[in-house]
Amino acid sequence: MSKEKRENKKDIFVDNNITKNFCNPVDPEYKNLIKWLIYDSTAYLVVSKKLLAEYFRSTSHSPSLTNITIIIDKLKREGRLCTISNEHIKEFKRQYFTNKIRKKFTCNKEDQEHIPVVLLSDRKYVLTLDQKFTDDLLNFPGFKVIVCDKPQDLPYDK
Repeated sequence: MSKEKRENKKDIFVDNNITKNFCNPVDPEYKNLIKWLIYDSTAYLVVSKKLLAEYFRSTSHSPSLTNITIIIDKLKREGRLCTISNEHIKEFKRQYFTNKIRKKFTCNKEDQEHIPVVLLSDRKYVLTLDQKFTDDLLNFPGFKVIVCDKPQDLPYDK
């Protein structure tokens, strides 16, 4: 990827609990987020294999054309899917997940696997409805994360 393309990349992590709002969205803010992901060449979705599996499990039966799996397919074909590898996640956890940090986690084990994905992303922008996941991200030492529960509160397109 060229340096120019990397500088223009606007990545975002969308938690699985948000993707239900992608199917037949009524809220105009979700429509704007979906349009941005689909049509803006600088929009990138940050994922891991585990997050992709969550997406597919929860939305695979949706007939909606705004289903997250349709969006993922398009982003993947266009090279706009930022997949954080299992090896990078393991290395991050070895380096940063000390016993002291682990004891402070309030989110479930599955979400703890997503913390490195967010913290390894470029912008560290997150959409989630999970307050415990939010608290753990915001309180992770040494990283600045922007977490919101509504698209309009996150400057994802800036």
